[in-house]
Amino acid sequence: QVQLVESGGGLVQAGGSLRLSCAASGRTSFSRYNMGWFRQAPGNERVFVAAITDIGGMTYYEDSRKGRFTISRDNAKNTVYLQMNSLRPEDTSVYYCAASGLSSGNLAIAVMLRDPMEYDYWGQGTQVTVSS
Repeated sequence: QVQLVESGGGLVQAGGSLRLSCAASGRTSFSRYNMGWFRQAPGNERVFVAAITDIGGMTYYEDSRKGRFTISRDNAKNTVYLQMNSLRPEDTSVYYCAASGLSSGNLAIAVMLRDPMEYDYWGQGTQVTVSS
């Protein structure tokens, strides 16, 4: 079992920045998991934002946010981060982190990590609100 707790959300003006953190705990080694961030606005589906593989640290991004958002991880601290810059009102959402036990050697990993169904554990979410 892996427990995930997000933090760092809040209210920010357009153009500002936030860094989300997701701390993992539990018996299983954090470094075994690929980690992802998703966002979900009210009434909408959960949408992929970014992912990072377990040890190799390959990163993948939602096309519209590539260049503004950066995902990283610190396996020694059991934490994954999402740095969000140049925030826009359309970035307003609840952001969730998630852990996937998929093998990062899977040739389809770049596609699979965009699918929320490929994740085994989820945090409770943190609200990000960007005002115009």
